[in-house]
Amino acid sequence: MQDDTASKSNGSGSRSASTSRSEDDEPGRIWRSLKAMVFGETEDNSLRAQLEEVIDEHENEGDTDKKGDPDISPVELEMLRNLLHFSDHRVDDIAVPRADIIAIEESAPFHAYVEIFSEHGHSRIPVYRDNLDTIIGMIHIKDIFALVAKGGELPTDIAPYLRQPRFVPESMGVLDLLAEMRATRTHLAIIFDEYNGTEGLVTIEDIVEEIVGDIEDEHDDEPVQMLKPLDGGIWEADARAELEDVGEEIDPALAEIDEDVDTIGGLSFVLAGHIPKKGEILEHPSGWQLKILEADDRRVTRLRLSPPNLDVTAATKVR
Repeated sequence: MQDDTASKSNGSGSRSASTSRSEDDEPGRIWRSLKAMVFGETEDNSLRAQLEEVIDEHENEGDTDKKGDPDISPVELEMLRNLLHFSDHRVDDIAVPRADIIAIEESAPFHAYVEIFSEHGHSRIPVYRDNLDTIIGMIHIKDIFALVAKGGELPTDIAPYLRQPRFVPESMGVLDLLAEMRATRTHLAIIFDEYNGTEGLVTIEDIVEEIVGDIEDEHDDEPVQMLKPLDGGIWEADARAELEDVGEEIDPALAEIDEDVDTIGGLSFVLAGHIPKKGEILEHPSGWQLKILEADDRRVTRLRLSPPNLDVTAATKVR
């Protein structure tokens, strides 16, 4: 009885204090509401924003532990920031674009499967029928080399060894895809666009890298310099260079476009109205010239950007 009474008494006191605080805070809430109505919301009070503010303050203060080491390392701080904005990304933000997908045709001979794994060092390769818009599965390196290791007659039909990737729309959130891939124990997802065409692919490694940063291994190529300055204000650009980066690094006018393109290669396609050929020179409305240095039947791979009013003769001498 004594405990029960104490419990009731404490509960009553807690409610009373809570009610008192609520009444005291009422004018503050009204004033904040009025400010929001008149001036609009000027401050983000979400938990995400508060955590980011704490991270910024901690980084500026440089707190240390008892041993004098950083309380939280710069790498950990960067990972925390990435984690806070992880759910902001869609799968098409991190996908390997269609043009860079390494895939193999279903009817390819078995030795071609061995060669593609050996050449590129991937553990999973998409398999398509006729073209990339008809991906029928993926093949795992373990299955291929298990067959090689056994010796004997090699299969002529790859179908029994195909595994199924995830097929997801480009608008799907990265966090949702991570949950789905974990639940289905799938490490590769094919991204399709609004017309059910193949837009790109995402691996579990791509998703993890959004949090921890790039993970390089012995099979990765050396990083490609996307934008390379030359003499006379001329630039060479990898066609995969983001227009946003081109605008920041070279000229904001090059990034101003109404079409839905993200790369300088996409811009060249828009300017030409077709897939540009090697040696073709395209005129940008700002006066910049885009010369196609490398291209094939499907895409442009490298360009040269010459600034407005540049002597074309001098520009052609630059190698």
